[in-house]
Amino acid sequence: MRTVQGDLEAALSKLFDADAVTVAAGRTDAGVHALGQVVSATGAPDRLDLDQARDAINVMCGPSIAVHFCRQAADDFSARFSARSRTYVYAICEGPILNPFLASTALYHRELLDLDVMNEAAGHLIGAHEFSSFGRIREPGATAQRNLFELSAERDGAVVRIRARANAFIQQMVRSVVGTLIQVGEGGRSPDDLPAILAAKDRAAAGPVAPPHGLCLVAVEYDEGWGVPLQP
Repeated sequence: MRTVQGDLEAALSKLFDADAVTVAAGRTDAGVHALGQVVSATGAPDRLDLDQARDAINVMCGPSIAVHFCRQAADDFSARFSARSRTYVYAICEGPILNPFLASTALYHRELLDLDVMNEAAGHLIGAHEFSSFGRIREPGATAQRNLFELSAERDGAVVRIRARANAFIQQMVRSVVGTLIQVGEGGRSPDDLPAILAAKDRAAAGPVAPPHGLCLVAVEYDEGWGVPLQP
């Protein structure tokens, strides 16, 4: 199956004339988008014009992948493990008619959601918690403890954006949180249900996993200030 990582590693291997191995800051499920992804790569030659490298990668990868910049990093830098936070935005298009230009990047929801109760519910999730009710752990024996710094829902015209920023996320965590907040916004759950959902540590306690196409990784932050936040 064709993947962004596969295309990027193929382009870098040609550019480096050696096998390139990449590590991404955030591993995205199939169908999830990324505007602010950061990738570290090994195998580069000692001398490399970074602007020319960026342009060459973009030509080889084609229009579906766009590298904004290349920088030289310290040997111990990892796009994944050196990151201090990741920010995702989930887009929901509301109203009686779906905007076809948003169909591939936003979940369609005909009725207006109640953002006040959604934000009230979101407040229960902010902070350090065990989030196993909202996702899965990829690595055996790993913890589901994460620190959610920000979770909010805002409306801009016909689009609702749910913004989530944390030190890291477990698999499908943002989409599961969004699915639960949508239930709250529809009136199917109360904001006061959220503490019990967290305490259950049971995936069945939370709402459904929202479809992947509405989710976008928009920023990754590092101590070096390398993350470039981009708006979806």
